[in-house]
Amino acid sequence: QVQLVESGGGLVQAGDSLRLSCAASGPTFSNNAMGWFRQAPGKEREFVAAINWNGEDTYYVNSVKGRFTISRDNAKNTVYLQMNSLQPEDTAVYYCAVVLWNRDYGLVRNKYGYWGQGTQVTVSS
Repeated sequence: QVQLVESGGGLVQAGDSLRLSCAASGPTFSNNAMGWFRQAPGKEREFVAAINWNGEDTYYVNSVKGRFTISRDNAKNTVYLQMNSLQPEDTAVYYCAVVLWNRDYGLVRNKYGYWGQGTQVTVSS
């Protein structure tokens, strides 16, 4: 079973930064693309960012381009999300997942349907 543990969230002011971490279990981490998703109250869970198996290719939803950076350390089985210039609209619970990334259609989805507990990000105005 996939085990994912997100951390690093918190309460910040607009314009501040946070760095989220996702620790993943299993020996196949380095063979899979990883992604970050978020869900605000009353809204659907949405894709935020993805990174391919070796960290050389990334993909972001338009609303976070230029502000968020996804990265990974395969030796640590960890994926990160550096979030800069945070806005109140970024407030949500953030989740990571092993993903299937269809580059032809620009679609990213949870590969196994497993999620971690999520980490809360709250941005005040």
